[in-house]
Amino acid sequence: MTWRGSTTALDRVFAALPYLLPLMATLQLGQYFISFISQFPALVPIVQVLFILIAPVAAIYGAIPFAGLIVFFLLIFLVVNNTDINRFIRFNTLQAILLSFILFICSLILGILGNGLPLPFLIETLANVLFLGGLAAIVYSVVQSLMGQYAEIPTISEAVHMQLR
Repeated sequence: MTWRGSTTALDRVFAALPYLLPLMATLQLGQYFISFISQFPALVPIVQVLFILIAPVAAIYGAIPFAGLIVFFLLIFLVVNNTDINRFIRFNTLQAILLSFILFICSLILGILGNGLPLPFLIETLANVLFLGGLAAIVYSVVQSLMGQYAEIPTISEAVHMQLR
C-alpha cells in the first residue's frame, strides 16, 4: 500500500537501510542455525555470500561500543521525529527500530532462560525460530520498501502508524 504521495528510488533505498539495525540483532540469534546449515554443503556457498555482503557492516557494528544504542538514538532524533523527511522513510525507520527492539528483548529472554534451564535443545529451537522469523520479517520489509510499498507486519505496523499520526 502506498499513500501520501509517491516515493522516489532514493526514498526507497533510504527506507530499506534502517533494516540493517534489526538484521544485526537477528544475526546474533542465528548462531545455532548457521552451525546447523554448515552440515549441508549445498547451502554453505549461499551463507558465505551473504556473510561477505554483511561483513563490513557487522565489523563496524562490532567495533564501536554501544553501536546499536547510538544508531537507535540517531534514527529516532534525526529521522523519525523529523517531519521534513518523507513519511515512507520515517515509517520504515520506526518499524525497523521496533523489530530490533523486539529481537533484542527476545534474545535477552533467551539468555536468561539459557542460564536457568538445562534444556539446550529448547533454547536452540527458540533461537532458530526467532532467527528465521526475524529474517523473514526483515527480508519482507526490505523487499516491500524497495518496491515502494509499506511493509504491513501485524501489530508492529499498526503501532508504527499510530505513532506517526
